[in-house]
Amino acid sequence: MQELKQYWVAQALEKDLGYPGDPDSVMSFKKVIDLDEREAFPEQEIDWLYNWKLQHYYIPTNCGGEFTSFEEFVAFVRVLSRRDQTTGIAFTTLFWSFLTWMAGTESQKEHLAKFIKDNHGAMCLGYSEKEHGSDLVGGSLTATKVPGGYLLNGEKWPINRATISGISYILAKTDPEGGGRCLSLFMVDKREINPDNYYNLPKILTHGIRGSDMSGIGFKDCFIPDWMLLGEEGAGLELALKGFQITRTLCAAFSQGAADTALRTTLNFALNRRIYEKTVFALPQPRKVLADAFLDILICDCETIGAARAFHVIPEQFSVLGAVVKYFVTSKLETMINDVSAVLGARFYMREEHDWGIFQKALRDNAIISVFDGSTVVNLHALILQFRQLAKYRGRRKLKTIEALKSRLELIFSLEKPVPTFEPKKLEIFGRGADDALQGLEIGIQKLEDLKNNPELDEKILYQLISLSNIVLEELNAQDHLIANSKFEYGHDQSPELFEIAKKYCTLHAASCCLHMWLYNRKILGDFFAKGEWLVLSLHRLLRTLRPLPYFISEVYLENVAQELVKLYREEKLFSIVPFQLAKKQTQEDKTDGTTSELQLQA
Repeated sequence: MQELKQYWVAQALEKDLGYPGDPDSVMSFKKVIDLDEREAFPEQEIDWLYNWKLQHYYIPTNCGGEFTSFEEFVAFVRVLSRRDQTTGIAFTTLFWSFLTWMAGTESQKEHLAKFIKDNHGAMCLGYSEKEHGSDLVGGSLTATKVPGGYLLNGEKWPINRATISGISYILAKTDPEGGGRCLSLFMVDKREINPDNYYNLPKILTHGIRGSDMSGIGFKDCFIPDWMLLGEEGAGLELALKGFQITRTLCAAFSQGAADTALRTTLNFALNRRIYEKTVFALPQPRKVLADAFLDILICDCETIGAARAFHVIPEQFSVLGAVVKYFVTSKLETMINDVSAVLGARFYMREEHDWGIFQKALRDNAIISVFDGSTVVNLHALILQFRQLAKYRGRRKLKTIEALKSRLELIFSLEKPVPTFEPKKLEIFGRGADDALQGLEIGIQKLEDLKNNPELDEKILYQLISLSNIVLEELNAQDHLIANSKFEYGHDQSPELFEIAKKYCTLHAASCCLHMWLYNRKILGDFFAKGEWLVLSLHRLLRTLRPLPYFISEVYLENVAQELVKLYREEKLFSIVPFQLAKKQTQEDKTDGTTSELQLQA
């Protein structure tokens, strides 16, 4: 497999964090379980990450940081989250800094970069309110203009890191008349406001991520200077929605990390637990459940990695892509973790015993990912509002636009191609009907046709890929017809039928991403990826949720997927289409050698 530069940071971080099964490693399962039991904030773990200078990778290079690629970003967040979502989420609230990189003045960017790099600064996002939930325009917190600044009044709740942070992004009503331009966004530096005029709300007891600082913040005639306003007055809602396009997509990395751990710890159990004179893994049903879970991870990889790269190529399409990824990946992996719990049996429910009880923590922690930064319903609704434009755009494609689409698809999905610099100012509230992954489906099918008679490919596998891809196209065309004839009105009162159509759209989108990812990377991601059996099974698995298809398409393919899963587990590599090396379990001899080396250095 070809080594990819964009995964170097994740691999270095993974190595330095150490094997999570070692109780003495930085973010070991034992340590994070202990913190969770005490509902304690992971202060030492976060300090370690700051000292490692991971915060630099949240700051773009043109602002003095190291961030260059969302693909790189997703990979290292996955490394954090496979150990502990509480720590991963608490540290990655730094991704709200993209609001400033997107809309801030040069002075604001400089202020924030210094705060993050030199002061180990953290931040929170104050959008939601207890009485209004996700209805941002209906919020009650106000910012009243006064000479030199604004007076804030009101509360934001529930907010992650509301208390343990130095900067709060506060969405406030600056126009009491309401409407789309009634909100403004402020970057409130708590070090520079009067502590008598703001207060923190108590920590909330939660089902998962129990050590997180889930609390709130309130203001009472709190003066903030003009320079804390981000963008123009009245632009708050637009900035908030564009910020969500970034963070909703990146939330997928949290779920991917949890999914890796849930599958890995369950596979560990299945390979070592003997029942009926066999290992659990040798039994057909548990074996299929685990192989299917691995396929779900690969499917979600294609969706997430493709989207991460697409930020750099087609940022204007993320009103669609962000919603698709946030809904599909987080809900798919949430279901996957629930599915594999059946293999663990009673142990999935235990807060100790197998691997310190890490499975039940991953299960609980991951349940929140599909909810925050826009729930499944919110994201499906965001898609519904763009259905008409998406269907119309597909029907208007011309040769000239198709040629440009081919070039973009290669840049998005070919992992060996460098991506352009991310330009956040190109984010759009509405994508105007463009969605390259699905609108390029026929291009992918033609590429499959062009591979006929290629001696490197199994003829049967290629035939199955062509057949399944054409079913994806049939379903997409049928969906366009459904959309064109559906009863549709803008607003919140959409029919249940439209929500089902939106779910189907996400499934077809994932299938298309899998196809593109294979076509552009089959020569660089290793033999298992190149052979394409996993892709046949993945397309079949996705399409079975949309129309009746045979339960099995190939037991041989499934067995080969199961063997690849075990191979990656034995080699301690990430369950991924880019299976990089994970931190290895140290033997007692390794530990002794390490201690001896340290003593020699000290001497």
